[in-house]
Amino acid sequence: MHSFIHTDRYQKFINQHINGGMSQTRCDAVISPRGISKTDSSECKETNTFIRATTNLVKQICGSAGEPYGQMKKSLQPFDVVVCTLRNQGARHPHCQYRGTSRTRIIAIRCEQGFPVHYDGDIVVFDD
Repeated sequence: MHSFIHTDRYQKFINQHINGGMSQTRCDAVISPRGISKTDSSECKETNTFIRATTNLVKQICGSAGEPYGQMKKSLQPFDVVVCTLRNQGARHPHCQYRGTSRTRIIAIRCEQGFPVHYDGDIVVFDD
């Protein structure tokens, strides 16, 4: 049985970072209704990254689809992500306005008990 705190953190991760249908033009349309802002604040987050995949695919990074990366796990496969960058610095929710960029990246996440709880960032992979 998983603890409630743990499930809450996983749900928050899903809310903030997973959206299979995300596109670079939808940052404002997705961030505002999901209530995404800085932790314990109404300030807009500087950047927020959405992973264009199912929750199950992302969760698998905590298992066989990921490998250790410091305290994190990094995905073995690249994911499509949309990075939303704040355009109006210092704004507060719900007035956040974002510019979106689509990228393909190896992603790094923190896992607890096999569940993603924190998006650490994306890793640019340079092909030799």
